[in-house]
Amino acid sequence: MSSNDVLGQTQGGDLRLAGLTKRYGSFTAVDNLSLTIPQGSFFALLGASGCGKTTTLRMISGLEDPTMGQIFLGEKEVTDLKPYRRPVNTVFQNYALFPHLDIFENVAFGLRRRGVKDVKTSVTDMLDLVELGHLAKRKPTQLSGGQQQRIALARALINQPQVLLLDEPLGALDLKLRRQMQIELKRIQTEVGLTFVHVTHDQEEAMTMADTIAVMNHGRIEQLGSPAELYENPQTTFVANFLGQSNLIPAVVEDESDGVLTVSAHGQSLKLDTKRCRSTTGKVILGVRPEKVQVAKTADEVPAGFNSLTGGTVVDTSFIGVSTQYLIKLASGEELSVFEQNTGKEIQRPGAEVVVYWDPSQGFGLDGTQDIEAGAAVDEEAAA
Repeated sequence: MSSNDVLGQTQGGDLRLAGLTKRYGSFTAVDNLSLTIPQGSFFALLGASGCGKTTTLRMISGLEDPTMGQIFLGEKEVTDLKPYRRPVNTVFQNYALFPHLDIFENVAFGLRRRGVKDVKTSVTDMLDLVELGHLAKRKPTQLSGGQQQRIALARALINQPQVLLLDEPLGALDLKLRRQMQIELKRIQTEVGLTFVHVTHDQEEAMTMADTIAVMNHGRIEQLGSPAELYENPQTTFVANFLGQSNLIPAVVEDESDGVLTVSAHGQSLKLDTKRCRSTTGKVILGVRPEKVQVAKTADEVPAGFNSLTGGTVVDTSFIGVSTQYLIKLASGEELSVFEQNTGKEIQRPGAEVVVYWDPSQGFGLDGTQDIEAGAAVDEEAAA
């Protein structure tokens, strides 16, 4: 079923935030946020509790008034419009279904409120889109959490919004169901072609579904880009630590030549691709993701041209099926994480002396003046 079959020709445009600010007394929840969300994209606002992501969503929906700034949908400014006058709908974590109405009438509610007489075709099409047409006569309490979430989605979509806002929509589901719903949500968004703006503190959720992610921190956007771009080329220690896991190593630049940066760390020389460095002089932080790092018993086993750090000791070994995860303590006292794919290679036990190594092209360099722990211990349990 195409988006035109379900939603008709929805006229829209990019969602644009210009200098959006929200203050509560002396506290600034959202700080001069400017952002363009392309029409038809799946966009995620990702951040820890208190970063301002839900406040931003509430300003877009009209549930909060900005202290400063403007909100545009296409060429139309909607900053001062009442929520019900905006072509925007929100799906909440708690679903907010009407328990006394059956599923058909829950989905039909918005159309009936607008005075639409013949709702059968529209509701049936929408229930087919979320693959729950066979449950039309059931009550919400007779549905699983995942099914209720899909009905909440259908009820929002049937109103033909230009933008659908998703506020931690999968937070109440268990892990297995959450992963199934991530795939389902992305399928529905692709099929209907609407702009989805998804607020979450779950990095995996954002990376699974979104075309573009804005990582938020203290009311500002720390970095904006595709999931792959943010993961492979973080621009700050906060993003490197918050989005996945990173080994961050303090280093000092020794030399730059032919696009290669040579740095000194723990008394050893390491190489970096200059194009993957945010800073090329003085103090830098060398970063490498755990799955890019491997372990060897001796330096002789390290491939030519690879970075290596000798004098490591295995502190912890965890076999998790697809990979073995090591915690390795260097002679300096610093600990590195290594996720090594299980390919039949001998597993190193705690106490083993090892060398860690990686391809220089897999590392990244960050400004060495930043807090190396930023983003590593933020509270990810609650939405902002």
